[in-house]
Amino acid sequence: MRFLFVALGGAIGAMGRYAISLIPVKSAFPVLTLITNCLGAVLIGFVVGLVSKRNDISPNAVLFWKTGVCGGFTTFSTFSLEAFSLIENHQVALGGVYIVASVGFCITGIMLGRKLAMLMA
Repeated sequence: MRFLFVALGGAIGAMGRYAISLIPVKSAFPVLTLITNCLGAVLIGFVVGLVSKRNDISPNAVLFWKTGVCGGFTTFSTFSLEAFSLIENHQVALGGVYIVASVGFCITGIMLGRKLAMLMA
C-alpha cells in the first residue's frame, strides 16, 4: 500500500515539474530547473516542519508528499546534467553560479518551508 502512496505522489510531482518546463523562457541559465528545485525544497521543508510539530499526520501522507510529490517534482539529475553541460560548453562561471545558487537557494527554501510549517502548526 505504501508503494501506491509514493507512486501517486510521484506522478503528481512529475506532472508539476513537466508543467513548469513548459513555461516559455529563453535563457542560457537553467532558470526553470532552479525554480523547480527551490519550490521542491520549500515544500519538503514545509512537510518536515509540519510532521515535527504534529502527531496526527499519517506515515502514508508523509510518504505521499516527501518521497512521492517532492521526489517526482525536484530534478537533481536534470540539475546535474545542466551544470555539466554549462561547464562542458566553457561557461564555467555560469555553471558555478548555477551550482552555488541551486544549493544555496534550496537550503534556504527548506528553512523557509520549515518556518512556514511552524507558523501554521
